[in-house]
Amino acid sequence: MRKVGENVYNELTSKLKESVMAVMPIAILVLLVNFALVHIPMYNVILFLICVAMLVIGIALFGLGADVSMMIIGEKLGSYIIKTRKVWFITVVTLIIGILATVAEPDLKVLAEQTPFSNNVLIYSVALGVGIFLVVAFFRILFQIKLSYLLMGLYILAFVIAALISQDFVPLAFDSGGVTTGPITVPFIMALGVGLASVRGDKTAEQDSFGLVALCSIGPILTVLILGLISGDAEGSYNTITMESYNGIGEVLGAVFTALPTYMEEVLLAVAPILVFFLIFNFIFIKMNKKALLKILIGLLYTYVGLVLFLTGANVGFMSTGYYFGYYIAENGLGWLLIPLGMLMGFFIVMAEPAVQVLKQQVEDMTEGAISGKLMGYSLSVGVGIAVGLAMIRVITGVSIWYMILPGYIIALVITFFVSPIYTAIAFDSGGVASGPMTATFLLPLAMGACDGVSGNIMSDAFGIVAMVAMTPVITVQVLGLIAKFKAPARKGLEIIADSDIIDFSE
Repeated sequence: MRKVGENVYNELTSKLKESVMAVMPIAILVLLVNFALVHIPMYNVILFLICVAMLVIGIALFGLGADVSMMIIGEKLGSYIIKTRKVWFITVVTLIIGILATVAEPDLKVLAEQTPFSNNVLIYSVALGVGIFLVVAFFRILFQIKLSYLLMGLYILAFVIAALISQDFVPLAFDSGGVTTGPITVPFIMALGVGLASVRGDKTAEQDSFGLVALCSIGPILTVLILGLISGDAEGSYNTITMESYNGIGEVLGAVFTALPTYMEEVLLAVAPILVFFLIFNFIFIKMNKKALLKILIGLLYTYVGLVLFLTGANVGFMSTGYYFGYYIAENGLGWLLIPLGMLMGFFIVMAEPAVQVLKQQVEDMTEGAISGKLMGYSLSVGVGIAVGLAMIRVITGVSIWYMILPGYIIALVITFFVSPIYTAIAFDSGGVASGPMTATFLLPLAMGACDGVSGNIMSDAFGIVAMVAMTPVITVQVLGLIAKFKAPARKGLEIIADSDIIDFSE
């Protein structure tokens, strides 16, 4: 028992160090910009610092819990359902899992609350898209359909539909694809892929375990575009983001403790359906022993507490700060400063995304260190930095998102034919993972504030920043693949593309 406690302590200490390194750069940058330029009130700065501490602890607990709960649940479900070899069973279970995990996704709720549409309509449209494309992703792995061909066809379809609808829907649709794959869905979906690959066990199974997040990102894009095709023009009012004034430390703490119950309930409603589904599924089919189940439950408790702290800190301390920064800088005629500042913020903020930590570890484990988590982290940071810089150019100039997102995806899709399939799968997964709750609660409000500051169109100019954040890592990670290809032969097993037996469903 003492040894178990020591292991948990050591793992938590390691996670805390990682989360400090992830959150501190963006916190320091925000403080420097504030003291040099923006000058938000002192008690708002104190609130921000409290929320930074909550993010640090929240990310650490989430990472610890995800390793022993969400990942294990996903792997067990994935490996069991594929062993059944029943097409209808796999289809139903994966559809339910995709919908449940997406409805639970906190950053999707953040995005929905900042749009003029009905929250439930947007959330359930997106959830349906994820559920359908999680089924598509599973059958892609089973029948070994090349991911690049599938992605090319789906993105061409998306751009065709986008050209036919109100252009106000286009940035929102691509944003929806980005925020869908966050801290709840990513560990779960990636683990499902690992569970499936472990059963198939052929030479290409390892690389095919990636790509589920990529397909689950395109699903919401298509469903929201179809929603735009049906509903016509986007009409409605926005929820205004404001920065509250505080007159003492008591009011600051009151703001935090007032918000906590909201996010405790929100995360409980998010995690509970997944837990109940797994417990029922385990009782009927898997039948894990009590010790293993207890470990998963304890891990879910860590995950729950971590997400509550993270979301409270991000929403209370970061959302209003991001909006105020954007508005103040743009209104005072310094909009050009948002481009380099946004790039710096984008570079550092992706390090604090909980799902990024999961992806980095998964990539390093599955490739046996051939693609290091550290290198992945830097490539994502560069990609997101470029994305935010481009998004700020859009806010300042009002240039259409088409001029950036269409060439960007053409470049990304063309590169897929020149790199190893594992880099393509990891790259498109990275795009979905990089655009999580930190993007939704800080970078999107930053863009909205800047857009208000220059009297721009929020719908067409501010929305789309999440889409940019989801797109550029796809290019930068594949560029890593090109460099690896030309610099030295890839590690044995990563470049092999061989035929293997497809699982027979006729039994």
